[in-house]
Formats: sequence, structure tokens, C-alpha cells
Amino acid sequence: MSRALLGLVSLALAVLVTKASGAHELSSGTLSLEERQPGVFAMRWAPPATPLAGAVAVRPQFPEHCQVLPGVVDCGTRGLSGRLAFEGLSDTNYRVLGRIAWHGGRERSFVATGDAPSIELHGGLATGGMAATLRTAWEYLALGVEHILLGVDHLAFVIGLLLLVRRGRRLFVTITAFTVAHSVTLAAAVLDRVRLPPRPVEATIALSILLLAVECARPRESLSRRFPWLVAFAFGLLHGFGFAGALSEIGLPPHRTALALATFNVGVELGQIAVVAGALLGTKWALRRVPALVRGKLALVYALGALAAFWTLERL
Repeated sequence: MSRALLGLVSLALAVLVTKASGAHELSSGTLSLEERQPGVFAMRWAPPATPLAGAVAVRPQFPEHCQVLPGVVDCGTRGLSGRLAFEGLSDTNYRVLGRIAWHGGRERSFVATGDAPSIELHGGLATGGMAATLRTAWEYLALGVEHILLGVDHLAFVIGLLLLVRRGRRLFVTITAFTVAHSVTLAAAVLDRVRLPPRPVEATIALSILLLAVECARPRESLSRRFPWLVAFAFGLLHGFGFAGALSEIGLPPHRTALALATFNVGVELGQIAVVAGALLGTKWALRRVPALVRGKLALVYALGALAAFWTLERL
């Protein structure tokens, strides 16, 4: 074994030993919230141990409208909705394991860490009249828009469809087929009619983007070019399970499940429409000023394929 290789092996072992010794320093706290009456939660809080002298004690910070009493959190008619943060958790190797149980059987588990010391809670109360209904609709609509705009892999697939079809009636039919397909599997998965393990789903979503990029790069006519709506529908069924994974982590209000599911899906579609419209208008504006950009399509296809290949390997 050469000295260089021996040095690399030694360095790798040193890193592994360091990480192994540091792993025991992780300290966990627990937070349990159980709704006893509308908007009122029984709380059990056990902070992570802070053995270092002068370390800031970790403690939960509830939304401003919530009143914290010994063992009780009263959020009134607005319910437990908003940001739940943990003071003193940022930039530490501590974590907080949390569980929230609402009336009607809805539950949510979460893990807050030094890198992500807060979570967003949505849904409010299960009852509360028209105001609560409208608040639920708005919250899940915004969540749908946020999810599609931050879901880079889903956006990459939509961009791939634009590169494959470009414009016109075929593009409208193709995007509609993708929308219908992921709406079906989103509803089926969230309502627990169909279950698929999340990790294979995420890996296959990445693979679907790679396959779409390959089809875009092919100069000859293919099934995907003749029937793009069929490809969009087939892969859309898969992407719906990806949307469902995000929505399942958030949870659905038990008495407004249909409303939350519908408005989340509408939010996804609004965000998708905004991306498609922005891409078409931006491309048209750019080509008017720099006509030579039309030759950059293939480079964009290869960039999309390279990114999808990386995601596929990473997720596998």
C-alpha cells in the first residue's frame, strides 16, 4: 500500500472515530401535547440535558396567541397553529422528539434539531365555524403553493415536459394529464387507500426525471413525443405519492379532511401554473433579445439529465 493511500485510509478512520465518539454527545428532549378540549393541550416537556457549564437551557416557544401554563397550553379559538420553536436549540447537537395529538385522532410526530429548531403547525381547530373553515382552506392552499415551488424535483419534471412538448394544445393536454394523475394518487395515499414506502418513491421520481430528459435528448420520434400526455399521466401517478408524503407529515384536520386535501391540491396546481407561465413568458422574452439561445435547449436537457442522475444515485 502506498504512503498516499495509507494516509487517506488513516484520515478516513480518524474521521470515523471522531464521529463515533461525538455521536454519544447527542442529547434528546421530548415534548408531548394532547388536546383535552378544543384548543387546550396537556403538555409534558422534558428538555435535553445540557451538561456544559453556561449552556442555554432548551425550552419550547409556542405561537404568540397560545398561553402557556404549568402542564397546559391554551391556544384558544385559533388552535395550535403557527410556529413552534425551541429556544436554545440552534447550532447545537441536541434534538427534541415531539408528538401532538388532536381531537378526532389526528396526530403528528416531529424531530427538531440544531439545524431545524422550529416547525410550522397547520390546521387549527377541528371546529369553529366559518372563520376556522376559511383559515384551514387558506393554510392548506398556501402549503400547496409552497410545496410545489420548493419541490425542486417536481418542478424539474414540469420543466422536462415543457422541453418535450414546448407549447400549444398538446402542452395543455400534457400538463392536465400530469395534474389529474398526481391528484388521484395524492388523494388515495393521504386517505390511506394505497400505501407505498417513501424512499423507493423518491428514488423513482428522480428516475422519472432522468428518463424524461433522455426522451427530450432523442432527435427521432418516440412514444413519448407522439403521446406525451400518456407519459405525463403515468409518471404523474408516481409524483402524487411524493406530494402525499409531504402532506402526511403535516397532517389533515379530522373534520375538514376533504377541504384541506382539495385546497392543498389547488395550491399545488396554482404553483405549477405559475411555473409553466413564467417559463413560457421568460423563454419568449429571452429569445426575442438573444435568438441564439434557441441552440441552448440541448444543453439545458443535458443539465436536467445530469441533475436527475445525481438525485437517482443519491436516493438509491
